[in-house]
Amino acid sequence: MPPKAKSKTVFVCSACGREHLRWSGQCAQCGEWNTINEEVRTAPSAAQSAVARTAFRAQPLSDITADNSHRYRTGLGELDRVLGGGLVKGSVVLLGGDPGIGKSTILLQICEEICKQIAVLYISGEESPHQLKLRADRLCVQSPNLRVLCETDVLAICEHIRAEKPGMVIVDSIQTMQAEDIPSSPGSVTQVRESTHALQRVAKQLDIPIFLVGHVNKDGNIAGPKVLEHIVDAVLYFEGERHLSYRILRAVKNRFGSTNEIGVFEMSGHGLQEVENPSMMLIGGRPKGVSGSCVACVMEGSRPILAEVQGLVAPTGFGNPRRMTNGVDGNRLAMLIAVLEKRAGYFFGNMDTYINVIGGLKLDEPSTDLSVALALVSGLKDLPVPSEALVFGEIGLGGELRAVAQCEQRVREAARLGFAKCVLPKQNLRGLPKSLKSDIAIIGAQNVRDAVGALIGDII
Repeated sequence: MPPKAKSKTVFVCSACGREHLRWSGQCAQCGEWNTINEEVRTAPSAAQSAVARTAFRAQPLSDITADNSHRYRTGLGELDRVLGGGLVKGSVVLLGGDPGIGKSTILLQICEEICKQIAVLYISGEESPHQLKLRADRLCVQSPNLRVLCETDVLAICEHIRAEKPGMVIVDSIQTMQAEDIPSSPGSVTQVRESTHALQRVAKQLDIPIFLVGHVNKDGNIAGPKVLEHIVDAVLYFEGERHLSYRILRAVKNRFGSTNEIGVFEMSGHGLQEVENPSMMLIGGRPKGVSGSCVACVMEGSRPILAEVQGLVAPTGFGNPRRMTNGVDGNRLAMLIAVLEKRAGYFFGNMDTYINVIGGLKLDEPSTDLSVALALVSGLKDLPVPSEALVFGEIGLGGELRAVAQCEQRVREAARLGFAKCVLPKQNLRGLPKSLKSDIAIIGAQNVRDAVGALIGDII
């Protein structure tokens, strides 16, 4: 009789994946509480290890071809932009987002276009074939090249993929997959990691692209160990409020393209529709002549995007004023308020301040400092910023404005959308062509006080 496989008990953190010798209430690595779970692991036998080994042959790098034919077009230009030009053969892409944000919708939606090129296998661990058919009818997906498999055993799924050899595979979701030889429940750290490893090996061996749908936890991160994001080739996140119609798809990791590109979609009754001009969507419907509104410009990859920043300043009813943000880092807001008080003379000590970015966009670029500061000053003094003005610039602790990158693209986008005035750091004036200055009035500001005086006036 073959010897039995040895088993051991380990304690694994479900947040970061670190293994512990014994159970404790708090993880020593990530600091999370009540995330350490007991798991029993069985070491593979010698026969299993021998089967798992595959003979590989090294080949010269010069003999390997890498052209655009190695990518598939998804039929959604915004998704192709985020992926770096299309879906790469043999890649594993992890798609995460809040429940109901549109992860399954966009993957089922692209099947109609991709099935014109290759066969697609849709593996569902959460829905029945009848439920998938109802959603496909709503999205007008009727291709005969789309096959559906409702299964959660990852080993059986891998064998099915090797037998059918489809052109693309969609797994919805990775947290429902399990390997029967691992004694732990689906969604655990070990199950998610081993299931992803098994699917990745199939993708690389057969040169098949695989989409994995990932659930997120209460913090907005993909559930499971952090090593899951290191295994896959690309990690995409859906952002935006579930109750709003606009969705933003962002790449936080991409081995085959830029991680700065975003795709903008609008949820409709027939699925996700592309938004070709995100700037008009984000600044459309702006109130004119209202204080606390200012337009910012951020660079998402090679594309400038305009967004409206709203600031509300009101007397506080408590001992400590509130600082609330939506789409802007709260620590950055606290720093800007301190700079405005110390360097510009605006007092917010007895005022509640609220900052909101319209459309669900998150502004993490330092060039948005000036627009946030002007929205705060405008809300404090109840004087509007001109609606035809665009501002951008990084603010230092001395109140000075620092130069930002890709200034010319930002100004051209503002001129294209009909803005008449642009306030930017004075250092950026030297790199702008003279022809651009005839299309839009460009004002260079040395510090925050100069920018406020140029748009709102000397209101200290």
